[in-house]
Amino acid sequence: MRAIKEELGDNDDDEDDVTALERKMESAGMPPDIWKHAQRELRRLKKMQPQQPGYSSSRVYLELLADLPWQKASEELELDLRAARDRLDSDHYGLVKVKQRIIEYLAVRKLKPEARGPVLCFVGPPGVGKTSLASSIAAALGRKFIRISLGGVKDEADIRGHRRTYIGSMPGRLIDGLKVRVAICNPVMLLDEIDKTGSDVRGDPASALLEVLDPEQNKTFNDHYLNVPFDLSKVVFVATANRVQPIPPALLDRMEVIELPGYTPEEKLRIAMRHLIPRVLDQHGLNAEYLQIPEAMVKLVIQRYTREAGVRNLERNLASLARAAAVRVAEQEHSLPLTKDVHHIGSPLLESRLADGGEVEMEVIPMGVSNHEISSAFRVTSPFVVDEATLEKVLGPPRYDDKETAERVSTPGVSVGLVWTAFGGEVQFVEATAMVGKGDLHLTGQLGDVIKESAQIALTWVRSRAAELKLTSTEGMNLLEGRDVHIHFPAGAVPKDGPSAGVTLVTSLVSLFSQRKVRADTAMTGEMTLRGLVLPVGGIKDKVLMLLVCTALLVHPNSNLVLAAHRYGIKRVILPERNLKDLVEVPSAVLGNLEVMFLVLYYLLSGWKTCWNTLLKGVALGDSTQSYDMTLTGITLSDFWWGSTCVHLPT
Repeated sequence: MRAIKEELGDNDDDEDDVTALERKMESAGMPPDIWKHAQRELRRLKKMQPQQPGYSSSRVYLELLADLPWQKASEELELDLRAARDRLDSDHYGLVKVKQRIIEYLAVRKLKPEARGPVLCFVGPPGVGKTSLASSIAAALGRKFIRISLGGVKDEADIRGHRRTYIGSMPGRLIDGLKVRVAICNPVMLLDEIDKTGSDVRGDPASALLEVLDPEQNKTFNDHYLNVPFDLSKVVFVATANRVQPIPPALLDRMEVIELPGYTPEEKLRIAMRHLIPRVLDQHGLNAEYLQIPEAMVKLVIQRYTREAGVRNLERNLASLARAAAVRVAEQEHSLPLTKDVHHIGSPLLESRLADGGEVEMEVIPMGVSNHEISSAFRVTSPFVVDEATLEKVLGPPRYDDKETAERVSTPGVSVGLVWTAFGGEVQFVEATAMVGKGDLHLTGQLGDVIKESAQIALTWVRSRAAELKLTSTEGMNLLEGRDVHIHFPAGAVPKDGPSAGVTLVTSLVSLFSQRKVRADTAMTGEMTLRGLVLPVGGIKDKVLMLLVCTALLVHPNSNLVLAAHRYGIKRVILPERNLKDLVEVPSAVLGNLEVMFLVLYYLLSGWKTCWNTLLKGVALGDSTQSYDMTLTGITLSDFWWGSTCVHLPT
């Protein structure tokens, strides 16, 4: 065939392309064993005709081998920890412990560049800066940055690639990203939303990631399409997630989890003034001459229009104010002043022609006016200063009210709990009511099995201690005789589950049967047992920060819960005693506005006396190094209408 082509004078472009491909493969820097494999494929390609079915797929495969960065790496600048710290401080406000851990990570890389450090996994609600932290790590290392989103990925082939026997096969996202997007073998690769992967008949992507994130295995990562080992050990992997629970334990074991619980209102205010407002003004073509948002108005936006752990909704509201200012600026009449070199030209002939309605031919002559001069002509007489009336006009009526808790806890049977969600801490109201019936328990609010069991435990505990709690007039009387109890968790469209509502459920039931209202400024969390023991829970910091918008706070064993209480105007927080250690993560500014009580045993004693006399000392709270002496006192009737053993934290 080759001789016939030469006699016919056919073009040898295909052979020239194969020769160019061979030269490209020789300069790719492949390891020896992979180069032998590539040579076999190349010899096979030379024997094939371009019209053969497998020619195209073999050529694409060889081009992939030639384009992969086997040895090509970006030159790392000498790490300057001081510059890296300044970069983190300029890009992110707060997050002191998170930034300190990143600096420690960079310090190890500086002392031993070839060290295989841990895979950092930033876990936190949306909008707290997880992705931007990974970008800052890449900037500090002087490496290229690549983000791979794993949200909704259910096919193992997205990680390992398809086998070449399939039509339309292609490499996995990791290999494709290294080849196309960065073209180096040592980038910083962000595996975003690693907790959102799923599994079906096509495989389990989370299991495929085990090899990727294991330092002992990823140096010989095997992509099904590539079919030869590729070294991923030089890649710096960083992962993000909203929750830890969906991540398989084996995969979680390969990562170091760093939690980002969310921002306090004070931190949000500083972030808005330093970062969000300048960015929003720049995105909308404005500056301080057109729009001014006072600090007091930003506080109102945070308190009345946002209730989240991150700052995304805050940025959206600020963008709404910027759009309103942009409309005002664009609609205002502007005039471009003439330069000193341009004079008014008047002519009697021109004026007479215009008066008669005649046509006049005109020629446009360029003037010495730059774009900067034209843009500077768009001046407003006074800047658009946002006030409270403007907020309601642009953003609408306030979405959140500080009096919400007091209004909803105005009747017996309603209590306030603290829960944790993927978006941070939240306040959860629990409503209980009784009606004529046969002693049944009805539960509504789209509840899971665990929370249903917690409700049953709470009812059993209250019934077993009805006489001690003075809920029945005689000993042995059935508390549910002739009536049913209905417990409802509002926001029925939101699924709810978990054991941390045990204390809240007991409080709601005791309030219902005793017809005494629960204090509206008190929130609580904790798992209950049949013996009345209060077990620790998680998410304390998020729960407390949620309540931080107002001046009071209740404390729960999870610092995330404390933040939630703060945003709802809670002044007292009741947490399990074993969650005392979690308060170290709560900012001291938050704890200073709260009265924290630690519950060990939900139990009533005659005379409301204390159960034990232990003294807890040396507990450091928040960022303060000051220690507090914690004395055990009984909760008096004026504090709560139910008795308990607690630790009272002085404010």
